[in-house]
Amino acid sequence: MGELNNPGNAQSFKDMEHAAKVFKVQLESLDVRSAADIASGFNTANKARADAMLVLGGPVTTSERKSIAELAAKNRMPAIYPQSDYMDVGGLLFYGVSVNDLFRRAAIYVDKILKGAKPADLPVERPTKFELVINLNTAKQLGLAIPPNVLARADRVIR
Repeated sequence: MGELNNPGNAQSFKDMEHAAKVFKVQLESLDVRSAADIASGFNTANKARADAMLVLGGPVTTSERKSIAELAAKNRMPAIYPQSDYMDVGGLLFYGVSVNDLFRRAAIYVDKILKGAKPADLPVERPTKFELVINLNTAKQLGLAIPPNVLARADRVIR
C-alpha cells in the first residue's frame, strides 16, 4: 500500500517485484492517493486473501499512519511500515534507515560546508545505520509470536 505516483515508491515497487519473483511471492500494488483509498485498499487486500502488507511512505500514508495501523490490526493484517513512528500508533514492524543517524550525519556535512567545503566536493554517502522496531502489543493483538532471536536483534521493542 502506498503512493505509487511517487517516483521513489514506483522504483521501490519495481525492486520489490523482482525480489518477489525470486522468493516466489505474489505481490499486489494498492495505490493510495487520498485517505479514502486506505479503507478500500484493505478491502481489496482482504478479497485477495493477502497474508501481509508493506506500506510505502508518502504524504497520505504518513498523515494517515494511525488509521492505517488501526485498520491493519482490525483486519488482522501483519504489516511493515516505512517509518519507526508508525510503531507508536500501533504499527507492527519497522526495519529501515535510522533517521536520527541521517540527521546527525547531515549536521556533519553542514559543519563542513560552513567551514568552507564545497558541497560538490563532498562524497555521497549511503546510510550505514538501520534499526528494527517491533510492537509486541500489536503482535499479540494479531496472534503472532515473534521469535526470541528476532526480538534480541531489535533496537526497540514496544511492550
